[in-house]
Amino acid sequence: MSGDIDRKGLAPRFWDRKPLNKLSDREWEALCDGCGKCCLNKLEDEETGEVALTRVACRLLDDATCLCSQYEIRHQFVPECIVLRPSNIEKNLYWMPETCAYKLLWNKKPLPEWHPLMSGRADSVHEAGISMQGRTVSEFDIADEDWEDHIIEEPT
Repeated sequence: MSGDIDRKGLAPRFWDRKPLNKLSDREWEALCDGCGKCCLNKLEDEETGEVALTRVACRLLDDATCLCSQYEIRHQFVPECIVLRPSNIEKNLYWMPETCAYKLLWNKKPLPEWHPLMSGRADSVHEAGISMQGRTVSEFDIADEDWEDHIIEEPT
């Protein structure tokens, strides 16, 4: 997302009262905690299907904010960027970060206290050490064959 995630004026705990497929676009976007993990490049083991996150970030990830620097037009730069929606979340759960609000809610788990919707503060995800703020390297700086040197443990 470019800029701040707009969470102003939303109904309190809307995620507890509405299924994911009934959320407005604004409510859906507000679930993003701004951790930046979905914008990390991943490695998938072809034999086991296991997915590992790396600290190698998409070229559009702003390391300081953990948001996409070109969110509205990201597909012009990264055509393969996935637009996560209720209709495709199930097939994408396997690569999503363990701390992701979309994954947690899909699996009927509560949002953690550090989530901005719970704390009321966008920086709480960074303060809790959950985000990738200041911890990524650009995909332009790391050769594909060296990505496994940058695997991170989840959750982090």
